[in-house]
Amino acid sequence: MPKNKAKGSKIERELFQKFVENDFRAVRVAGSGMMENAECDLIAGKKGNGKYAIEVKSSKSTTRYIEKEQIEKFMIFSEIFGLKPVIALRFNREGFLFLHPKHLRNSGKYLVITLEEAKKKGKRFVQFFE
Repeated sequence: MPKNKAKGSKIERELFQKFVENDFRAVRVAGSGMMENAECDLIAGKKGNGKYAIEVKSSKSTTRYIEKEQIEKFMIFSEIFGLKPVIALRFNREGFLFLHPKHLRNSGKYLVITLEEAKKKGKRFVQFFE
């Protein structure tokens, strides 16, 4: 397994555990990022709280670029299944920030968000999901 794929899987497992600890039901999507039609990393829900499709992204830098096409497919996937789309961003040493994909900025081929923007527009786990 390539190093960045292993790192991504580790971060997905960490977030999965956070949902479980907060009484959500959650599943990691097999083949996410590798297979056709696996358009999100996690699906989570809680009775009376809603159901979410979660795309997990991490970055060592203070800016994260995401391919526009990936987010378009993610949005379609979320809509088909009636899930609220969520981007879970983890910048090094900052913990997770959660936000709606509409907060990503268009930069041509990519959608982009900086750590500063994520801190303004994103929320921590309890704020976002409670």
